[in-house]
Amino acid sequence: MPSDEISENLPYAIELRDLTKSYGARRGLTGLTLDVKSGEVFGFLGPNGAGKSTTIRLLLDLIRPTSGTARVLGLDPRVDGVLLRSHLGYLAGDFVCDGRQNVRGYLRFLAELRGGVPQARIDELADRLGLDQSARIKKLSKGNRQKVGLVQAFMHEPRLLVLDEPTSGLDPLVQQTFLDLVAEAAGRGQTVFMSSHIMSEVEAVADRVGIIRDGNLVALDTVANLRAGTVRDIEVTFAHPVTISDFSGLEGARLALDDTGTVLTGQVAGSPDRFVKVLAAHAVTSLRATEPALEELFHAYYEGAEAAPRTTVPTR
Repeated sequence: MPSDEISENLPYAIELRDLTKSYGARRGLTGLTLDVKSGEVFGFLGPNGAGKSTTIRLLLDLIRPTSGTARVLGLDPRVDGVLLRSHLGYLAGDFVCDGRQNVRGYLRFLAELRGGVPQARIDELADRLGLDQSARIKKLSKGNRQKVGLVQAFMHEPRLLVLDEPTSGLDPLVQQTFLDLVAEAAGRGQTVFMSSHIMSEVEAVADRVGIIRDGNLVALDTVANLRAGTVRDIEVTFAHPVTISDFSGLEGARLALDDTGTVLTGQVAGSPDRFVKVLAAHAVTSLRATEPALEELFHAYYEGAEAAPRTTVPTR
């Protein structure tokens, strides 16, 4: 039976169990198990064709799973779709809107469908995004149509925002405004599930990140924890010569000294804590260590061998 309300104290906004979607002989999604906590910003990363949009369409009951289950805000999207949609903000990766109207009329129409949104709220979002509400939609560029999509997704302050490639076509300044909107939504306690192949935008706002490859979840963790297992390039200059044996006890380090014994270069895997403590015994005049970007982490997971997620589904 359909539900008539949504609980106010849900630990998880999204709960997926062994979710699978097959398209004939090809699988778009393979046994995806994932929890997204209420109030968190979750970045869902992967290249085009990895399974991001398939996952989102299953969440919204736009397509049906081959097997497995999905619960969104504690509800079954198939049974409770009407109630669920009243608490969702959704931006499709291929956002399409009626080109016959002007922007103001279109957004006003959607606002009334959602039970009423103050015009001041719509105006605020449009102004921040640089969206001309007097323009006819059919004359808008792709970037400006995407702004319309963002306004309609955010304007009613839904409990859950589901955003599929949300910055497609936006210029860098508007991308930053979008990230500000996401941060503000999280500050109000809204949950944001955001798919993207642009690593930097997810890194800027996400509490946790999931990386999907060929329909399989290959990593699931915070950005900081994902970085903890990566390799950093380092270069250290000492005031006085040192010996390579001073660093022989560092597990996961590959290091070399120059002929003067004062410049150490190489790579350090995992946490740099032990390496820094060893350095503290010497007089260091300069230190350079590259911080791995999320994009590098993504490519490492995507191009590497098959791997299991770094974290598991919480036990209840």
